Amino acid sequence: MTDGTGTRRALLFAAACLLAAPVWAGLALVGNENGGTISLIDTVKDEVVGEIKTGGKPRGTAIHAARKLAYVSEQSGNALLVIDLEKRAVVKKIDLGESPEGVYISPDGRLVTASVELTNSVIFVDTASGEIAFRVKIKGENPEHAVFSPDSRTVYVSAEEDDKLEIIDVAARKQIAQLTVGTRPRGIAFTPDGAKAYVACERADTVYVIDSRSHKILRTIKAGLRSNGLTMHPDGKRVYVSNGGDGNVMVIDTATDQVTATIPVGQRPWNMAITRDGAKLYVANGRSNSVSVIDTVGNTVVKTIPVGLTPWGVQILE
Repeated sequence: MTDGTGTRRALLFAAACLLAAPVWAGLALVGNENGGTISLIDTVKDEVVGEIKTGGKPRGTAIHAARKLAYVSEQSGNALLVIDLEKRAVVKKIDLGESPEGVYISPDGRLVTASVELTNSVIFVDTASGEIAFRVKIKGENPEHAVFSPDSRTVYVSAEEDDKLEIIDVAARKQIAQLTVGTRPRGIAFTPDGAKAYVACERADTVYVIDSRSHKILRTIKAGLRSNGLTMHPDGKRVYVSNGGDGNVMVIDTATDQVTATIPVGQRPWNMAITRDGAKLYVANGRSNSVSVIDTVGNTVVKTIPVGLTPWGVQILE
């Protein structure tokens, strides 16, 4: 049996472990574009546990776990907000230019990209200094997403008003290729080995499959109405596409590039994120002001979480 002293020691040890645990871990961050807030979702309980006020129109979010920082594009203020995840507060603003959208961090953690619509450019921010490292002007119009390849060497950019996929060489700091894809390209996702990239084209209701080593189009996949967001499963065997007009998410087998399941969610599903273990997919429903949580084994919605106004997307910190 444990005596009173032993019990007290055990309780003190448990409390110390809780205090030592990273209070910022296990969160999904949801940028509410018309709410001026970031909703914080506990990914164990699947409940909103907090909110960060940003003001303006927060859109894309990227998380640097090692630095405990989140980077959020704020459209009305033309800025990249730097959020301290321990303080849960904005600690810096970086001027980007007019109408920034998607924000992504390189797999090596060194750079953050921000797509700036009205200047047709991608801005690269150095995460060590917190300053702009360089800018790349693209040939296409209205970039929305600028996504790093798994090796951090290239960035694929969807130019939504020009039906183009732009490809940037990060080391060379310049655009090296351009592909014509379907009308209004938006979401982009790479397989973990970097061999293929998927591009959702909203007005074509189609996903394009790209050989990301030769930068050539391999094939197209018929998606749902207004396909837009894309998220890759960590095992690389499945990629998920949100169909804004149909209110659902399709599952694509990356070995066959065939649709294997369709999952109803909320209205205007948009950008998504998946947990590190691949067990749960979080889908921002822009017109339902909610996030759908999908069990990726059963391909079913297990919870719908109310968030702020017009959620633009989700990022997960684990």
